[in-house]
Amino acid sequence: MLVMLATLPACSPALNWREVRLESTRLALLLPCKPDKAEKVVPLGGQPTVLTMMGCNAGGATFAVAVADLGDASKADAVLAQWQALTLANMMAPPAGVSSPALSGASSPASAATAAAPSRQATQTLAFKLAGVGAQPSAVLVKAFGSRADGRAVAGQAAYFAQGSQVFQAVLYADRIPPELGETFFSSIKFE
Repeated sequence: MLVMLATLPACSPALNWREVRLESTRLALLLPCKPDKAEKVVPLGGQPTVLTMMGCNAGGATFAVAVADLGDASKADAVLAQWQALTLANMMAPPAGVSSPALSGASSPASAATAAAPSRQATQTLAFKLAGVGAQPSAVLVKAFGSRADGRAVAGQAAYFAQGSQVFQAVLYADRIPPELGETFFSSIKFE
């Protein structure tokens, strides 16, 4: 997933928030730059599945949203769990509740205490409130610290949710994620 994000061309560094809609879905959200689009076939739920992605880079951060239609809503829980695990593995971050070495310059909007911890940062999984999403599977926001492919530190936040047979991931990666940046991005996600 990080490799796909890296192939999207960079946008203007200014944060110029605009509402965008992901094609073939009812999803709308704010992005701080004009998004690029990509599509790739990936193995989700044990079968090749088309993953449609939209994203951009601005202000030193990468913003992206992706969707896959599984064709069967009963597969959403397992696929979202698999997607979370793959994302954490790709950014070399520990699973939820497990600590990793602190990354210099990285901070989390989770809490000042967590951001100030001198030696270890834990991956967190939090409930994610999203209008228009059913009760199952539960929408979650995962906050983690890891490493990029080149070994540099990265902070990541990713929301996982489903609507019907469609599963979604909205992600934000940066060296450091200021609370207001994550709040603006994730609070804008809605179904119309």
